[in-house]
Amino acid sequence: MKEQKEVKLMKGNEAVAHAAIRYGVDGYFGYPITPQSEVLETLEELRPWETTGMVVLQSESEVAAINMVYGGASTGKAVMTSSSSPGVSLMMEGISYIAAGQLPTLIINVMRGGPGLGTIQPSQSDYFQATKGGGHGDYHLIVLAPASVQDMADFVGLGFDLAFKYRTPAMILSDGIIGQMMEKVVLPEPRPRRTDAEIAEQCPWAVTGKRGRKHRNVSTTLELESKTMEENNLRLQQVYAEIERNEVRFEEYMTDDADYLFVAFGCMSRICKKSIQQARERGIKVGLLRPITLWPFPYEAIAKLAPRMKGILVAEMNAGQMIEDVRLAVEGAVPVCHFGRNGGIVPNPGEVVDSLINQFHIHD
Repeated sequence: MKEQKEVKLMKGNEAVAHAAIRYGVDGYFGYPITPQSEVLETLEELRPWETTGMVVLQSESEVAAINMVYGGASTGKAVMTSSSSPGVSLMMEGISYIAAGQLPTLIINVMRGGPGLGTIQPSQSDYFQATKGGGHGDYHLIVLAPASVQDMADFVGLGFDLAFKYRTPAMILSDGIIGQMMEKVVLPEPRPRRTDAEIAEQCPWAVTGKRGRKHRNVSTTLELESKTMEENNLRLQQVYAEIERNEVRFEEYMTDDADYLFVAFGCMSRICKKSIQQARERGIKVGLLRPITLWPFPYEAIAKLAPRMKGILVAEMNAGQMIEDVRLAVEGAVPVCHFGRNGGIVPNPGEVVDSLINQFHIHD
């Protein structure tokens, strides 16, 4: 008889905390900020330091948190942080250093409206920051975009697995809707934290402080020659090229007979699924491509669908960011238009359908 999974009802932020403990995370370092504070609050409530030995520390600032992550990651430990848009902006220098050191770690960004301090309402306006580097230098983050509470739980393990596989930081780019909404979720099976011996075997690059072990520098220094810096950058670019070949993830929904295509991620992809139902009730055949990895971006998948479409509508809760990557993918093969709301306003499905009809002059 097949064992039944335990189903729980919780917020997306809470699911991240539960999944981190079950993954065997060694340390969480963070600072409260709406709408992601439940990650830290749930960890403090669950007290994993008493059960798994996981360190949970509320730092004095986001800058302190990301540098604690930097130190923990350099020892080969599975460490993570979470924040929301203005807080992640403060972390950018540290994230760039972590990328330069080729250190695996996980960062969660539960996006809110901006720019500046903005609003505590949900948004998707950190797409550029997450997918185009955000900090200084030529680097990438693996960026996973959850569309459900289940994704929030599942992507913790996936994010860490990819980060360790490629020795690079990964980010879960969520939003205030997915972080705050409550859904049923099946939590991942617990796995034990790795022992120091296992870390030493799996992460020969890690700094341990052990006597007699070769010193390893996990960052860059001002004394490096230009040629050495270029070699470091080229090595990173080779890793990124491998990630682009192997780790593109996306979901297609009702694209087989579609005349028009929505491209949307995160909470907007959920809204677009309802929009598709409404459009088809009016005789307009629409499908959806949802990027799951925002980097690497599913250029090829969109390019394959584009010639069959009369038009593509990129729906996102910002002024127009992912649309640039969609236009790169289609290379003018089909008209691409944008629908967006800003400042934390959540659109309803009918708005998306009306935008499709008006921008592509569809007569239903």
